[in-house]
Amino acid sequence: MVNRSTLLIALILTLAVVPASAQEPAAAKPAAAREKPAAPAPEERTAVTRHHVVADDGRRIDYTATAGTLLLKKEDGTPRASIFYIAYTRDGESDRTARPVTFSFNGGPGSSSVWLHLGVLGPRRVIMGDAGALPGPPWRVGANEQTLLDVSDLVFIDPVSTGYSRAVPEEEAKSFHGLEEDVEAVGEFIRLWVTRNQRWGSPKYLIGESYGTTRAAALSDHLQGRHGMYLNGVMLISSILDFQTARFETGNDLPYVLFLPTYTATAAYHGKLPTDLQQRELRETLAEVEEFALGEYATALMKGNDLPAAESARIAERVSRYTGLSREYVERSNLRIRIDRFVKELLRDRRLTAGRLDSRFTGRDLDAAGERYEYDPSYAAIQGSYTGALLDYVRGDLRFESDLPYEILTGRVRPWSYGNFENRYVNVAEHLRRAMAQNPGLRVFVASGYYDLATPYFATDYTIDHLGYEPDYEDRVTTEYYEAGHMMYVHLPSLGKLGEDLERFILALP
Repeated sequence: MVNRSTLLIALILTLAVVPASAQEPAAAKPAAAREKPAAPAPEERTAVTRHHVVADDGRRIDYTATAGTLLLKKEDGTPRASIFYIAYTRDGESDRTARPVTFSFNGGPGSSSVWLHLGVLGPRRVIMGDAGALPGPPWRVGANEQTLLDVSDLVFIDPVSTGYSRAVPEEEAKSFHGLEEDVEAVGEFIRLWVTRNQRWGSPKYLIGESYGTTRAAALSDHLQGRHGMYLNGVMLISSILDFQTARFETGNDLPYVLFLPTYTATAAYHGKLPTDLQQRELRETLAEVEEFALGEYATALMKGNDLPAAESARIAERVSRYTGLSREYVERSNLRIRIDRFVKELLRDRRLTAGRLDSRFTGRDLDAAGERYEYDPSYAAIQGSYTGALLDYVRGDLRFESDLPYEILTGRVRPWSYGNFENRYVNVAEHLRRAMAQNPGLRVFVASGYYDLATPYFATDYTIDHLGYEPDYEDRVTTEYYEAGHMMYVHLPSLGKLGEDLERFILALP
């Protein structure tokens, strides 16, 4: 017989291996563990208001402003992203297809369209002052007498993750954060806006600033190849198409050559050149420096360690003369002056740092003896005024309401993919050349500031000079220069000139 003790032990062991689900009823899953329902697709919405502005010649321009969102979708109707835009159309047009339309965006990558919008193109602009005469906050918008709305309707586009534009919850934002992906998304927005607003018959233009010029050049090719949309013009403000011209990396001497004239302009502005150069017209001095940069200076850098000591000393003396830096500093830098060192060294004796976007602006770092700057004083001067003015304007004047943070210039697009250009320098000049080759009616306008150390004018000239090797390409490019920096429109004389130059470019339709 089995005694009671043996039976009790067997029963305990049996219960120990029975699954918990067999011992007690299953408990309900906590709410957090339940499958979440799909987020509802965002809805398109718009706010439409009517306004007027008085142009610089006294004429009244009545216009309609549309601030809204447009959904990018897959062909099966699945939403991918909500794109925020602001469009201005002039009222009273009997034939809308005869009216040009210009699509505008800025750069970064990661920038909203606020800078060109409230700086030069739109019917309202930020009142922010200029270098040496900056008012404090708060900032306001005022009438922009130079608005391009006089000759073209305007559409300002915020790419995904900038402004109020966002990927839908089910779509990963990073799928838009790359050169090709961004071009495809912005191109799809343009196609959809043109189709919905029946503007396929209108003359069409792109205008971009900084990385926005990279986007514009690639878009000119993409719109033709993907959508059969042939443009009338591309306007490049503070251009960068060939990134090799602006990357200070070991073994790449090109930026040292191409930045040199802007160093000279900066030194002249701050009174750091020798007396004879200070007393000359800036353009005359720059012509001399450009010749030296492409000639003796470029040759000296290419020689490397084979450069004779006597020739090195002579080149160092010339670079010192044209930059306002000491000969000893130039020699210690191996004749190669990086931008981050230049903006710190030029005004070190005044405990000041020159700006990168606009070298006319200055700032103060904690450590005047440091080698690199803490911040860009020109961007610091511009950021607050444009941010505050834009947010007040969109909700107040345009009646578009959103509680999302408006991303003026965001890092949330990082890392940015350069796709086919990975492990080599980005160069979209070939995209632009290809578009021009296939579309003989495509013209290009290029605007450069003498005090722009982000995208120097001479680097842009170099890129345009290598835009294919047929003379007719360059014949279709108009280049203008301004005595200001990256956002040359913060300088009122340059704003006036840029507005007139852009208007003249669009009015010169074939």
